[in-house]
Amino acid sequence: MTDRPRAPKPEDYSLVPGSLGPRRDFRISVGLREGWDAEGRVFDVSEAVRTARAWMKRRVEAGQPLCPACSPVRKSPTRGPPGRHGWFGSRTGALFTGEAVHAYLGHLPDAAIESMLNELSIELGVALGQERIYVAFADRTWILDAGER
Repeated sequence: MTDRPRAPKPEDYSLVPGSLGPRRDFRISVGLREGWDAEGRVFDVSEAVRTARAWMKRRVEAGQPLCPACSPVRKSPTRGPPGRHGWFGSRTGALFTGEAVHAYLGHLPDAAIESMLNELSIELGVALGQERIYVAFADRTWILDAGER
């Protein structure tokens, strides 16, 4: 016999004070192939995960907020826009999804969350050699572009 806590019953649940608020989910889509040609280096999704975790660790150590649900990552097929070399076709990307949970980040304005997402997105873009990163937050989307080199 173990001393595990009992499983919750329906009557055990209640609304957490301060947790009710607007839904502010986000998505960061970043490619894993450097450049648009077939010769570009293909990064493993684990490199994107390491980059995101290092960013989160630095923020925690600095006492800065972060989106607590931003660690789920998966490979996703994407089709990139036309670049200097035309349509490359199917690409593999990492899709970071999560939510700026009201109970933890409700005190932050949308602009602060957007800035946080941009910071992470740019770090991912640099680490993975990406010219563009696609970001969505709440009811808005935008593209971060490193410009022509």
